[in-house]
Amino acid sequence: MFGIINFETFLIAGIILNITPGADTMYILGRSIAQGKKAGILSALGITTGALFHVIFATLGLSIILAKSALAFQIVKYIGAAYLIYLGIKSLLSKSSGNFQIEHAEKNTNYKKIYLSGILTNILNPKVALFFLAFLPQFIDPRYTNTTLSFLLLGVTFLTTGTLWCLLLAVFSSRLSNSIRKNYKIKLWLDRITGSIFIALGIKLALSKK
Repeated sequence: MFGIINFETFLIAGIILNITPGADTMYILGRSIAQGKKAGILSALGITTGALFHVIFATLGLSIILAKSALAFQIVKYIGAAYLIYLGIKSLLSKSSGNFQIEHAEKNTNYKKIYLSGILTNILNPKVALFFLAFLPQFIDPRYTNTTLSFLLLGVTFLTTGTLWCLLLAVFSSRLSNSIRKNYKIKLWLDRITGSIFIALGIKLALSKK
């Protein structure tokens, strides 16, 4: 149907790929543990929104540019790496006062910025674009003429299962950390750990190859 073949295999493979720990998982965990459930959920939704752009890019064939052009791949990759490192340094330099209260901290959290950061983190990772370009066509009948619809349906299906997993991850990780986040000293260390994770992800992206 709609030019999609072996859909059951695609669904199983997609779920396995989604629950396999990766950069997105670490990013969401870092936000959830350091800044709470709402920050984690918005990070997950931001990651999903960024991935949706990649699905659209793959559908329109724009991802082929990244696959074919080494220069375009390198430019996007280094911008993405620099952004992650920037987030990491910003988190490392954040300070908590002795009268830290969890409710006060959450009121001062810029949730819109967290959501946008999730989007940019995913959009600026060219390996995500190449993944969709390589993975989705394997489940599309080459004889089917309207491959645009096939790409979109497969992409949305993959994002749906991935979003559910990321939301569960954000909720449960934030619940586990709620008790320790009430201690400002532990909160400070969580910020440092989160910053280190972002910097490590940025360096990993910068050193990655196609």
